[in-house]
Amino acid sequence: MRTVKAAAAAVTAVLAAGMASVAAGRLASDAALKTTGSRPLPTEPRLTVHGTAAGQITLTRDLASLRPGSYGLAGDGSHAVVGPVLTGARNTADTVVRRLDRVTHGTLAPGDSVWLTPNLYVGNPRTALGLDHADVDVPGELGTLPAWFLPGSRDVWVIAVHGLGTTREHAMNLMGFLTGRHLPVLALAYRGDLGAPRPADGLNHFGETEWRDVDAAIRHAVRHGARRVILLGWSTGATMALRAAEHSAVRDHIAGLVLDSPVLSWEATLRALARARHTPPPLLPLAVRAAQGRAGLHADRVAEIIDPERLAVPTLIIHGPGDTVAPWEFSRMLAERRPDRVALHTVRGAPHAAMWNPDPKEYEERLRRFLTPLM
Repeated sequence: MRTVKAAAAAVTAVLAAGMASVAAGRLASDAALKTTGSRPLPTEPRLTVHGTAAGQITLTRDLASLRPGSYGLAGDGSHAVVGPVLTGARNTADTVVRRLDRVTHGTLAPGDSVWLTPNLYVGNPRTALGLDHADVDVPGELGTLPAWFLPGSRDVWVIAVHGLGTTREHAMNLMGFLTGRHLPVLALAYRGDLGAPRPADGLNHFGETEWRDVDAAIRHAVRHGARRVILLGWSTGATMALRAAEHSAVRDHIAGLVLDSPVLSWEATLRALARARHTPPPLLPLAVRAAQGRAGLHADRVAEIIDPERLAVPTLIIHGPGDTVAPWEFSRMLAERRPDRVALHTVRGAPHAAMWNPDPKEYEERLRRFLTPLM
């Protein structure tokens, strides 16, 4: 009898441990599968405002607050734009002073918690940039997808697709540049975004299903006069562009791809996001398995994604080794395997999906050279 009770207790303990492991893996996988554009990625550190003055803001000293270039500075109910570190200001061992370009809305007071974001603009193209646009509805697989359309005289459209931790507002960084070249721009909100249909499981699928919304955007563009389209994607938006270029039935209309910080290994990205949420290393494999099961992800198909034979159109990748979310090495490998199709512009000192922010002029010049033969 004692043997039976001991065996039963052992089985119960094993089952309990197994259930705890599954629960822990599920919780860890949430770091990536439930990432939304309304909150920063877990890799983005929170900073504290220590003070403001005319054209200046003092922030906690951190690798993030020392980044070169211009960034949005977001808080709970506030948004501002900060420029470079001011070398002549009172920088200390604990604080750093950056140029404060403008406060878009809200207030910034000492003690406020803020974080850097690649989005310099919030709102819509008209209120933020003074650019005419139309709010359009794109028929998608799950329902109507809201989008901004900015007209242009060319018959080659740019379809802009944001990625992890941002919204279609991210595309406004480049709208002035693109419309200045008379390119129509369609900035898409896709499944899971505010105002767009919600997937049944409520999860991010790293482009595995979301690419069908890019397919819908291509069809919409062609129906409304586009002869060809250029897909411009950040992060998982870049992954969606790659998937659409391979699988879409209307892929012959794709003239080229611009991929900023592409997620080429969902497993590596999920591990990075889970690790940033302080997931214990032993639980990381559980997080990957949980994500694969919950979101129906295929086994990580890095080799397939970076297979040069699958790439049929000119591609510009803009990425950097400072990206802790989507490893730059995969972009480098893709460029090395297909130098006739892929140009890689490496940006140092920039976080995930913020390759424009350190040096907008250089970024846009690279983009101009790529786009000119395609227009």
